Amino acid sequence: MLAISPEKLRQFSDVLRLRNGQSLTVRFVEPKDIGPLSDYFHALSRRANYNRFLGAMHDLPEREIISILATGEANRFAVIGEANVDGVNRIVSEARYAYHAEDDTVEFGLSVADGWQGLGIGAALLSNLECRAAALGATRLVGDTLRSNDEMQGLARRLGFAFAHSPEDWTLVRVQKQIHPVQEIPCVNWREIAPSLAMAAG
Repeated sequence: MLAISPEKLRQFSDVLRLRNGQSLTVRFVEPKDIGPLSDYFHALSRRANYNRFLGAMHDLPEREIISILATGEANRFAVIGEANVDGVNRIVSEARYAYHAEDDTVEFGLSVADGWQGLGIGAALLSNLECRAAALGATRLVGDTLRSNDEMQGLARRLGFAFAHSPEDWTLVRVQKQIHPVQEIPCVNWREIAPSLAMAAG
């Protein structure tokens, strides 16, 4: 699968409504976002950082930056969630997901800024990822989380995810949810993205 060209990324944004009525814009990461995204990760508490990366990671390695910016390449995607604070868009959440065609699964990981937790951002973002997974044709959404990450497990449980042992590591729990095909997908629809990929190929 080809990467989506940077100038076309913004048209595939979703605007979600949070519990407090505020809007959260979820969009693909653009080149100009790398600095702010790095600042976002630096600002996470030690516990939040550890939970997100399943271990300590203090900065974005160059290989991670390359992967984040290659939207669509190898069926991998990176998104940020932005909220408007005093007229300035601020990154308050992020997620990465990958589609595995061999088993029609989308694997995900996400985080929410410490000061923005409790507003329903995690639930809104995870529901949006489920929608994006359906648009890709996936039948299952899965993610691994630390056994000590009660917040993520609680969120997954509320959204109907099942739990299993992770095949990767005994310290992890795998959360998974079956995705059912829908006629109308209220998020970034792969049928809309496909023409951009065709244009990129030309």
